[in-house]
Amino acid sequence: MGLFGLFRSKPPIRDVGDLADFIDAQAAFLIQKGMYEYARARSGPYAKSMMQEPEFVETANRSRWEGYPLGLAMLGEMIEGVLAPHAGDDRRAVLDPLIRLVLAVFDRYPVPPLLTPEEWAAAREELALHLERISVHPPKRVIDIPVPFAVRYWNLMPIHKSMLSNDGPTSRSFLQLNLVHMRDELIKRMDPAAMAGILRARAG
Repeated sequence: MGLFGLFRSKPPIRDVGDLADFIDAQAAFLIQKGMYEYARARSGPYAKSMMQEPEFVETANRSRWEGYPLGLAMLGEMIEGVLAPHAGDDRRAVLDPLIRLVLAVFDRYPVPPLLTPEEWAAAREELALHLERISVHPPKRVIDIPVPFAVRYWNLMPIHKSMLSNDGPTSRSFLQLNLVHMRDELIKRMDPAAMAGILRARAG
């Protein structure tokens, strides 16, 4: 990429394929960035060598795959909140196809090498259950969406427990801030009313 490519605007999100790619990329970023940044900060000057050690690489890979469904759950709920005002009288008419889309993103990936088929299937089932439960309460504020996932995310940090500090609230704030930024980007790149109509047409 040349210098001017850094300032190139990101393409609009016009269809469900674009939305699926957005969900996939942002969910992975949301989970992985915080993990690697925290591990780098805690290991200080030894970060480069530590993060190349096979034990760290294996632990980080497992953590990011265990965390990926959490990222999908947060992205799915955030997007539903953006679309809900355009769902009309039938919120499920947009939510149901969105749930199928998020699960299809999950299904892009075979069972990760460091997880068992049973663990991966359980992660999918838990993701589906969380997405189903979105409809039992009004859309949340974006900053509230990561709260139920924060402790679990913190426990996935890929470093030895003896190195963990009391940074759980900071980790939660990282999720909240980044999810707000992702919502802002989504709104810039997508027409929510148009996307709600596209999803509603797939509700059958």
